[in-house]
Amino acid sequence: MQVFDLGSTGTTAGLITARNAGLVACQRCGQVHAIGTAYCKRCEGRLQSRDTQSLQKVWAWLIAGIIAYFPANIYPMLLTNTLVEHSESTIIGGAVDLMHHGAIGIALIVLFASVVIPIGKFGAIIYLALSVQSKSARNPHERHKAYELVEFIGRWSMIDVFVVAILSAMVQLNTVATINPGIAALSFALSVIFTMLSAQSFDSRLIWDADKP
Repeated sequence: MQVFDLGSTGTTAGLITARNAGLVACQRCGQVHAIGTAYCKRCEGRLQSRDTQSLQKVWAWLIAGIIAYFPANIYPMLLTNTLVEHSESTIIGGAVDLMHHGAIGIALIVLFASVVIPIGKFGAIIYLALSVQSKSARNPHERHKAYELVEFIGRWSMIDVFVVAILSAMVQLNTVATINPGIAALSFALSVIFTMLSAQSFDSRLIWDADKP
């Protein structure tokens, strides 16, 4: 929680954080308490003014997510078997096949959800973690908005896995045709989960402490 006194200049020079005001907000329900209160009176969650281990957890989950992302793009996401052929499709290869069949819109959605969003999340989390680690006081509003954006788009990162799961459930025609998920589906799901955990481990309140002595 922050209280702003922007005055006529529009700057955050008069920024007063909840911590400076002797308050701490529950990270679960948002209930505000006096600093020193151990547990939230509303949801009984543990209260902590700042997560001192936040950056360590962010980097650990993020590195795990990046490592899992590489096999997700190298190995096949979809295994297709018919009477006449066996084919394997990676994320990029599947999108290219969709374009060749005229489904350009769907291909762009797959590429956006499977490539642009994950890489964008990696970059955003790295930027936020480094800015807090270096105690940067630049653009705290924009950095907080970037964090909220990362949190928001996290729910859409599994679209590729959902498509594979739906196809695998619907196309099971015994010996005629079958579609099964490849090892990349598991790797991609793990990468998304690890990245979401990394974002959730980031204590956004640290952004507002950067310009404090």
